[in-house]
Amino acid sequence: MTSPLLPKSGGQLIVEALAANGVDRVFTVPGESFLAVLDALSDSAIDVINARHEGGAAIMAEADGKLTGRPGVAIVTRGPGATNAAAGLHIARQDSTPMILLVGQIARGHREREAFQEIDYRRMFGEVAKWVAEIDEPARIPEFLSRAFHTATSGRPGPVVLALPEDMLRETASVLAPQPFETIETYPGLTQTAQLQKLLWAAKRPFVIAGGSRWSDKAVASLRRFAERFELPVAVSFRRQGLFDHTHPNYAGDVGLGINPALAKRIKEADLLLLLGGRMSETPSGGYTLIEAPEPRQMLVHVHASAEELGRVYRPTLAINATPNGFASQLEVVHPPVSIPWGEATRAANESYRAWSEPAPRGVANVELGAMIRHLRETLPADAIVTNGAGNYAGWLHRYYRFRQPGTQLAPTSGSMGYGLPAAIAAKLRHPEQTVVALAGDGCFPMTGQEFATAVQAGAAVIVIVVDNGMYGTIRAHQERAYPGRIAATSLTNPDFAALARAYGGHGETVERTEDFAIAFERAARSGKPAILHVKADPEAISPTTTISAIREKARG
Repeated sequence: MTSPLLPKSGGQLIVEALAANGVDRVFTVPGESFLAVLDALSDSAIDVINARHEGGAAIMAEADGKLTGRPGVAIVTRGPGATNAAAGLHIARQDSTPMILLVGQIARGHREREAFQEIDYRRMFGEVAKWVAEIDEPARIPEFLSRAFHTATSGRPGPVVLALPEDMLRETASVLAPQPFETIETYPGLTQTAQLQKLLWAAKRPFVIAGGSRWSDKAVASLRRFAERFELPVAVSFRRQGLFDHTHPNYAGDVGLGINPALAKRIKEADLLLLLGGRMSETPSGGYTLIEAPEPRQMLVHVHASAEELGRVYRPTLAINATPNGFASQLEVVHPPVSIPWGEATRAANESYRAWSEPAPRGVANVELGAMIRHLRETLPADAIVTNGAGNYAGWLHRYYRFRQPGTQLAPTSGSMGYGLPAAIAAKLRHPEQTVVALAGDGCFPMTGQEFATAVQAGAAVIVIVVDNGMYGTIRAHQERAYPGRIAATSLTNPDFAALARAYGGHGETVERTEDFAIAFERAARSGKPAILHVKADPEAISPTTTISAIREKARG
C-alpha cells in the first residue's frame, strides 16, 4: 500500500522542483510577494545569494547559466523588481544563455485592477523571453518548472519567466515528486557529414568561426582536433573567445568590434566558411559586411542548435541543425583530403593574429592599458576567469589578452554595461578555487557597483579593475565622429573607487602609473578579500589604436 502524498505549499513545491532539476544556487532581492518561496528555501540545501539590486541578481543568474550550461535562476519581486531584472533577461536572450526568472505576483483575485505593482508579464517580457507564463495552481508547479527548464535549454537557449501569484504560493497541493529535466542534443546526419567533407575537399580557402552557446569542454577539444587534422584557421565570434586556445597555431583571432583588418579580409575572401554554433549577428559580422545577407559570397556551412536560426539571415550552402556538442561528436568521421592546399594560409593567419595582439607603448599619461593587459595574460593562470561589461576599455582586453580554456571569458554579446562585477561574483561562487578578474569602466562599474557589497557578504574574493578616464568613452568617441568638439552628457565626475572598496570591507588601491600595476594587483590577490584597483587611464587614449584628438581632427576634415 502506497503512502498518501503529503500536501505542500506552492512555495515548497517551487523549491522542490528547483532542487530536483539540479539548482544549487539562486540569486535574489527579497520581496513580500514570494515570502513563501523564501521560507521554503530556508529549509533547503540551495544556496541563496541576496543581491543589492534585481539587475545584479539577474546578471549573476545569467553568468551562472553561461558557466554551467544549465539555467541560472533569479527570484525577484513584482513590478519594480521585475523591471529592474529586465537587463539580465535581455543579456540572456541575445547571448543565448539558459536562465529562469521567477517573479512574485499579485494575488489572483486582484488582477486587472492595476493593483499594487501589478504588471502583465506576458506582455512585458513576451519579446525578450522564450516563454512567459503565470502559475495559477500549485498542483501544476512541477509541470511548469519542467517545461521552463526544457525550454530554457533546448534549441537556442534563452530566458524563461514564470510569475508566481502570492496567494498561490501559500495554497497547498499533493503532487508526485518532480523529475529532473534532460538536455536535448541534436546531431548531424550521415548525409550532412558527407556533404561537409565534399565541400572541404573542394575548398581552397576555408575558414572556421566558432560562436554561440551550448559548447562543452569535450566539444571544444573536438573542434581543436578537427582544426589540427584539416590545418584549418579558426576564429571566434564576439565575446566567445574561450572557444579556442589563443596560443594554438591554428588560432586566427576574434571576430567582433575592432577586428584585425587582415582577419576581416581573410573571412571575406574565404571560399568556404564554417559557422559553428553562432548566429553571426550585427557585431561579429561587422554590420553584415563580412557575410552578405541573404546570399553570402562564400559557400556557407551553418551549424546551429535552432532550426529557426538556419536561413534566418543568411542562406547557407549547407544547413546543419545540431548542437555544438552533437556536431563535434561526429567530426571524427569527416576526413581531410590527401593534400591540404591552405596550410600556409593558416600559418599566415596565426602570425597576423600574434602581431596584432602585441601591445606597443603609446607614451600615454597614467597607465598604459596594453601593458596592463599583457601583464595579466603573462601572470594569470590558464583557468582564470575574466569578465567585463561594455565600454572602450574592453577593446584592450579582447585584443591583447589570450584566453586559453573554455569558460574563462564572461562578457555580454549584447553590449550591456555593468555586467563585469555581478558576473565575476557568480563565477567566483561557482569556482572559488579559480582566480576571477572583472574589468569595468568608470561608466560601466557604477551601473552595478553596489554588488561589491554582495561580494563582501558572500565571501567572493573577486578582483575588479576599474578603468577611469572620466567619461563614457564609447559614446564620446561616437560623439566626436558625429559632432566634433561638442561634448554633451559624456563627462564623468567619479568617486574614489579604492576608498569605496575599503568602505564596503574590501581591499582598494589606486594605480596611476603603469609600473605600479603589477605589485598592486599582487597585493589585491594576496588580500583574500574582494578588491578594487582604481586604474587612472589617459582620456586621450580612447582605443588601442586612436585618440580623441585624432577622431576629432578626422571628423573636421
